[in-house]
Amino acid sequence: MIIPIRCFSCGALIAHKWEEFNEKKNAGVEIATALDEVGLDRYCCRRMYVSHIDLLVETAPFSTSRDK
Repeated sequence: MIIPIRCFSCGALIAHKWEEFNEKKNAGVEIATALDEVGLDRYCCRRMYVSHIDLLVETAPFSTSRDK
């Protein structure tokens, strides 16, 4: 879904670096290099980015309005 605000293991703030990481990844930079450049040094924080699957686009069409 949406990238978590904090790392599940160490509690460091990670969400504010997500857009910059995606820009670098889409520009063709290797994932390990992009993680280094955005400042994610701990392996637990890196895991949060590498294992993230963005499902928001796929689930949004199934959400319904609660106003009936």
